[in-house]
Amino acid sequence: MTSGNRAGMIEFHFDFISPFGFFASLRIDEIGARHGYATDWQSMLVGISVLKVMGLKAIPATPLKGEYARNDAERYCRRHGIELARPFGETPANPLPAGRSFHWARKHAPEQAKALAKAIFAAYWLEGRDIGSLDLVLDLAGHHGIDRSALAEGHASGEASDLLRRAVDRSLEKGVFGSPFFIVEGEPFFGVEKLELMEEWIEAGGW
Repeated sequence: MTSGNRAGMIEFHFDFISPFGFFASLRIDEIGARHGYATDWQSMLVGISVLKVMGLKAIPATPLKGEYARNDAERYCRRHGIELARPFGETPANPLPAGRSFHWARKHAPEQAKALAKAIFAAYWLEGRDIGSLDLVLDLAGHHGIDRSALAEGHASGEASDLLRRAVDRSLEKGVFGSPFFIVEGEPFFGVEKLELMEEWIEAGGW
């Protein structure tokens, strides 16, 4: 069991450059609402958890597993009618501008933070845009009611960077190692394919 999760809340941990994190983002709020749970979106960095902490290769670069994951992502898209503009396995964008902006928004514009996250996901996976561009992320933030100038200053001052760093540290303390990762009532679930299991677990009151 993982500690620190609030009752009645599903923590949703994700990396913007994770296709499976994107897939989960399309469903997690509806699942939470169906069971009376709020959702708490928190971005992390698989480059830290997987490459640095766990010492593993990125999945697309892993023999056997990489090919399976690509097929799995394409199969998921076919099942759910999703058309990605960015193929699985393509060199990922720099996730830092997105992650830093999101966590700055969580602190300074919490009502708009989730909308920003959804816009970043859509820009990257459905439109094929470069979320490694700070200007793009700032534009998305401004479009969703976040003070663009204040966010830019948050980046310039280093505050946005510090907020993401602390968020990543918290995720590691909770045992989060990949994207998507969910924690509900202290129970961890990893992977978009665990959404159904998580629902069963909620409905049963745990086991």
